[in-house]
Amino acid sequence: MKALVFHDVNDIRMDDVPEPTLEQPTDAVVRLTASAICGTDLHFVRGSLKGMKPGTVLGHEGVGIVEQVGDMVRNFRPGDRVVICSSIACGSCAYCRAGYFAQCDGANPAGKRAGTAFFGGPEASGAFNGMQAEKVRVPFAHVGMVKVPDDVSDDQAILVSDIFPTGYYAADMADIHPGHVVAVFGCGPVGIAAIVSARLMGAGRIIAIDHEPNRLAMAQRQGAEVVDFDREDPVQTVLALTNGIGADRAIDAVGVDAEHAHTHPAQDGDGHGDGGKAHRYQPGDAPSQVLEWAIDALAKAGTLSIVGVYPEEFTQFPIGKAMNKNITLHMGNCNHRKYVPHLLDLVASGVFDPADVLTEVEPMHDAVAAYAAFDQRKPGWLKVELQPAA
Repeated sequence: MKALVFHDVNDIRMDDVPEPTLEQPTDAVVRLTASAICGTDLHFVRGSLKGMKPGTVLGHEGVGIVEQVGDMVRNFRPGDRVVICSSIACGSCAYCRAGYFAQCDGANPAGKRAGTAFFGGPEASGAFNGMQAEKVRVPFAHVGMVKVPDDVSDDQAILVSDIFPTGYYAADMADIHPGHVVAVFGCGPVGIAAIVSARLMGAGRIIAIDHEPNRLAMAQRQGAEVVDFDREDPVQTVLALTNGIGADRAIDAVGVDAEHAHTHPAQDGDGHGDGGKAHRYQPGDAPSQVLEWAIDALAKAGTLSIVGVYPEEFTQFPIGKAMNKNITLHMGNCNHRKYVPHLLDLVASGVFDPADVLTEVEPMHDAVAAYAAFDQRKPGWLKVELQPAA
């Protein structure tokens, strides 16, 4: 079958690879009808996040049709149409049972303390082959797959594999209450999903910070007040908009490729932190501009929620400012399985159409060129769906 394979930094290729097979009784094999390119994928290709194993199939977002199930997969059968959760979880350990699917004890082959297991990632995440392919093996399929309602399209469902859950998770971690003022840094796909989720949770006002006109326009269409950091100081603008108080909640939907504190960030805000004018992180770097801005823009006793991706080597954080303002900090990888069923119901009911975020649909065989266009942040390339050949 055809699959997009990582060979080295800045070297990805559309290769012929063996079709996946059932390896464990909890596995399923799914024929993919939709995949997508995410900002996290760009981290691996650029080398911002290290540890990719050559030969790994990329991609952690997928929708498809079940072809095979193992003996211990009792809730699906061949022919079921499913969305696949981006992170992998066993469903049985204490963490999964508490809803912390991203910290599953059983999914990562590197051991209980290895962290989140997910598709198409580095060896530290399990090096599971991903979903920018014609088919995928889904470990712990009884947990990692969710049936897609008939009235939810592939274009909608693919955004529920990772993007919508991550944005919702960001808003959930922020502990948004009715009336809160919420500042969202980054208006890429996850930033937009966070804006929508904050609105659903009753936020009184949402202030969206970015510099790309099409992203700011999309944020405005979702009801946000927009701030272009190329034209004005975002912190001073948030303070001016809130009568000097600041935002009750802030969400960092940018992450590692934000630039240094003395420059503008590479603010694309897809929730996974790939920047249009990307700074390449090196260990020991100064705190990211977005973290500085978020802490400064928060009201006293506010809460910062971080879903933008940072590598383990990143050790800099404006802890002094945060401590002196009594800031509460929440962060982490999304517990996808906790949110996907609920969000599919919201999509099916028409509360939010995630396909609004989808701006490009490309055939799988053009994936390498699509990566290049996505990385260059060409106008309109906000979120890219890949369609495997029939």
